Amino acid sequence: MQMGFQQNGSGGKGNSDSKRNKRKQKRLSPIQKLYETCKEVFADCGPYIVPTPDKVEKLAVVLDGMTHGDVGLRPNMPIFSSERAPIITYLHIYECDKFSIGIFCLPPTSVIPLHNHPGMTVFGKLLFGTMHIKAYDWSNEVPRNKDLVPAYPVDAKISGAVRPDGMQLAKLKVNSEFTAPCRTSILYPADGGNMHCFTAKTACAVLDVLGPPYCDPDGRHCQYYYEYPFSEFPADIVGATEEEKESYAWLMERDKPEELSVVGLSYDGPKIAKK
Repeated sequence: MQMGFQQNGSGGKGNSDSKRNKRKQKRLSPIQKLYETCKEVFADCGPYIVPTPDKVEKLAVVLDGMTHGDVGLRPNMPIFSSERAPIITYLHIYECDKFSIGIFCLPPTSVIPLHNHPGMTVFGKLLFGTMHIKAYDWSNEVPRNKDLVPAYPVDAKISGAVRPDGMQLAKLKVNSEFTAPCRTSILYPADGGNMHCFTAKTACAVLDVLGPPYCDPDGRHCQYYYEYPFSEFPADIVGATEEEKESYAWLMERDKPEELSVVGLSYDGPKIAKK
């Protein structure tokens, strides 16, 4: 992305200020730069209010450049040991009402089940390891079937056809393995794979930025889902071939899975100077 800088006047003071600002930027640690970029990117955002494309790209570029060493992690740390699976560790770095920053540390074979991010724009950077990601978005298609009821809001801004048993149609967005280094993944309130599942093929660390963060009092709580193949409850999707129908699934909300074990530990990496 090309970025332009507005020139000050021809006086020496403007040039001097510009040089000082550049030196200051160079001295910022990667995590400090991430924090300050998040403050800028999410300043005018909120639930369902997505940052502008240029700001999304700006934050993605910062995350793309980060490594596990920038946050004080090493793949051989005990929290990543296979003996620790399926326990997942969450390192809380920062949170305000606009955004949160944290790291999920997954031992091999551990799983974060299918869950959502209501009203959020989410940036995920795989710092090391190999992970399988399966992600869905709610489908705008309304299948024709006598068992379906008229669409109603499942989320404040998302609606779709719902079966009497509560299952709703979703479309597969991602179903692939990712190995670091790779680009930052970005998901939006209604696009990009808002509902996803992580499976650690090796020890993994994922740096997560949520804008805004989960907030139970405001109704932004994490919801988990059962997943059923579309073929188990077939319906007619206008214009879709049988092969295309395989990319659809029925999702139904569930309680937090008992097998999911996430523990919080203090973040001991480079600190953020909050402003």
